[in-house]
Amino acid sequence: MIHFSTKHLRHMVAALAVTTMLAGAAEARMLNLHNGGDITSLDPHKVSGDWENRVVGDVFEGLVTEDVNAEPIPAMAESWTVSDDGLVYTFKLRDDAVWSDGEPVKASDFVFAFRRLLDPANAADYAYLQYTLKNAEAINKGEIKDTAELGIKAVDDKTLEITLERPTPYLLSALTHYTAYPLPQHALEKFGEDWVKVENIVVNGPYKPTEWVPGSHVQTTINDKYYDAASLKIDGVKFFTLEDESAALKRYRAGEFDILTEFPTDQYEWMKENMPGEAHVAPFAGLYYYAINSTKEPFTNPNVRKALSMAINREVIGPSILGTGELPAYSWVPPGMANYGEVATVDWKDLSYEEKVAEARKLLDEAGFTADNPLSLQLRYNTNENHKRIAVAIAAMWKPLGINVELYNTETKVHYDELSKGQLDVARAGWLADYNDPDNFLNLLKTGVPYNYGRWSNPEFDRLIDEANAMTDMDARAAKLREAEQLAMDQTASLPIYYYVSRNVVKPYVEGFVDNAFDIHRTRWLSINE
Repeated sequence: MIHFSTKHLRHMVAALAVTTMLAGAAEARMLNLHNGGDITSLDPHKVSGDWENRVVGDVFEGLVTEDVNAEPIPAMAESWTVSDDGLVYTFKLRDDAVWSDGEPVKASDFVFAFRRLLDPANAADYAYLQYTLKNAEAINKGEIKDTAELGIKAVDDKTLEITLERPTPYLLSALTHYTAYPLPQHALEKFGEDWVKVENIVVNGPYKPTEWVPGSHVQTTINDKYYDAASLKIDGVKFFTLEDESAALKRYRAGEFDILTEFPTDQYEWMKENMPGEAHVAPFAGLYYYAINSTKEPFTNPNVRKALSMAINREVIGPSILGTGELPAYSWVPPGMANYGEVATVDWKDLSYEEKVAEARKLLDEAGFTADNPLSLQLRYNTNENHKRIAVAIAAMWKPLGINVELYNTETKVHYDELSKGQLDVARAGWLADYNDPDNFLNLLKTGVPYNYGRWSNPEFDRLIDEANAMTDMDARAAKLREAEQLAMDQTASLPIYYYVSRNVVKPYVEGFVDNAFDIHRTRWLSINE
């Protein structure tokens, strides 16, 4: 058995807290944060965006949570053991873990939450993220009717046992995700679907919501029942909904915002000169891509998809169109993911752009799209100046091929709702890693996954992913996953465009903000020192 404990960690944290107080730490303050899109819910099973993660991840906490570097650390669980075969994790919950109404957080709250997540009747889009649990996929697909067959059980109130389908090297990282948060069973049983209203909601994270005005903001305050509440330096956060990045930057400069979670990239050079150190641009485990509807003519033809991809001049997007140095993407999995090694790329990556355009023209001609019969398509993007800038540029890149492009934009919530219903020709999308493993990206292209917006489906790809995830030899697993990725790239399952960088703007008086590859910055680590 391998044993992990938080004893020494708690002592270190306590010592650090004492040192900080003696040093005259700043008084607790309110943080005004530009959050971008409008959240759809405070229910962890009904959210999916990074803007929602910022809110939900402040008010709920799982067995493990993220530190300042977005690495998993103990949270509701103070320690755990792992069986020798890597299939059974036994978590010991901390004695002082309680809900905001004073009720204890029990192992049964985790069991209740996981069963609810995977119950097909609840239609949680992100349920597949926890398919590593024994019988999770079969339950979620309705093949097993009894959710009690799920590989999770409460041994007692403070002991939780999780059994896996197979050894999962990224399990702890996956357990930081909001799909793995506990839910207050007593509150859901009392209020039903209304449990998530601000006046009813019960949470277990560092903060609790006090106000939610859709389209405007979410307000939080310290959860005084949180086990580490005494160390919090921020009194609460006001998460502002605002998709206009130029307006957000103006409000930041006027002192209305302390943190921006995005900025118009054409202002980057100006900010570096006039606001030195405030604009944070850092490598990010994410992919910006265009989904393409592979169930709709003529995009069912892989050569049409390939032509569209080849004609995108990726090399100019990061340095010239955005100006923040994003690297061109010719693979589906971003470089540097754990448990993988080299990514699989398209075979035309190293052609000159002129050669790529010539080949794209040939492919379209062969598909019957000529000057007399041009290809027409709608390119969708959600409201955002950078998305618009990229869409305009790519439409211009497609124009020499005779392609007629209609640009169509909607607010974020509407955009993704329409994509989930398959209402697209080509549409902007992005994926930020939920855990550090290539499986998190490759799963997006599996048949039936809700976030497979283009509905690309290939039985061989699905088989390769399933076989890889049944392997315990990590090198063999990586090779199998790479084979699947190569198949998807060869078939142009989607159009990867660039690998993300995170773009934040942070006031100098905000301390504790650390750039990390997952762009997760929990409020509990921040302070304001003016």
